[in-house]
Amino acid sequence: MLKRLAQVVSALAIICSFAVPSASAQPDFGSEYTPTQFGPLGPAGRDMLVKVRLAGLWEGPAGRLGLQKSSNPRVKEAGQHLIDGHRELDAKVIELGRTLNVPLPSEANADQQGWIAEMTNAPAGSAEFDRIFANRLRAAHGGVYKFLAVVRTGTRNTLIRDFAKRCMEVVLDHIQVLEATGMVDFNDTQAIPLAALAAPAPSPTPAAVPTVPQAAPVVPRTQNIAQQDANDDYSDGLLGVLVVVAVAGGIYLWSGGRPRRSSRE
Repeated sequence: MLKRLAQVVSALAIICSFAVPSASAQPDFGSEYTPTQFGPLGPAGRDMLVKVRLAGLWEGPAGRLGLQKSSNPRVKEAGQHLIDGHRELDAKVIELGRTLNVPLPSEANADQQGWIAEMTNAPAGSAEFDRIFANRLRAAHGGVYKFLAVVRTGTRNTLIRDFAKRCMEVVLDHIQVLEATGMVDFNDTQAIPLAALAAPAPSPTPAAVPTVPQAAPVVPRTQNIAQQDANDDYSDGLLGVLVVVAVAGGIYLWSGGRPRRSSRE
């Protein structure tokens, strides 16, 4: 009897070893993904860290210009929100860059430096400064907000997901205070790319469609992720069937493989 029981246990162990994948194995997302203890880090996650760092390098200084040069209290309020928000995000993105080994820029790019130059050259206390301030910053925040939503939805890295959520909260706050200045021109489709995307095109010709910078990357490998989940479900179902078969075989072995004799014999 004990020998048969040992045979059943051994059979179950062998079946489970083939049916269950190793717990330490991680799905292969491709060479562009880096495995970390927080989940795979892909191109979109790295790009998010770079973009947030770049945003802080020009939007923080832009906020200080708003405090210094505007006579509009709402512009000054928006400037203070920019300073406070990017102080928080700058500290966090530098920390995440070190943790995830992502190199980050140390100066704003050429476009961002040009926007700062526009604000610097606009007369202090003028409506021109306030318009440049509100529209340039609102356009930038609109594009970044869409990009963050894509990353937040598609990433499997918990650090990136949590940081994207916080960035979206800060960016939405900045959008709201910039719009509250009353200086945002939603008819300016070059300054506000979201308006261009929402408006129907007057003509099917390419010349009639305004050029809109594309900030959001392709969502990384969501189809492969779904396929991986389906394969996991298939493996679980297969394991269940094999266990039932093994138990039935064990009962058969336990009984000696012979039908029970009738009490009349």
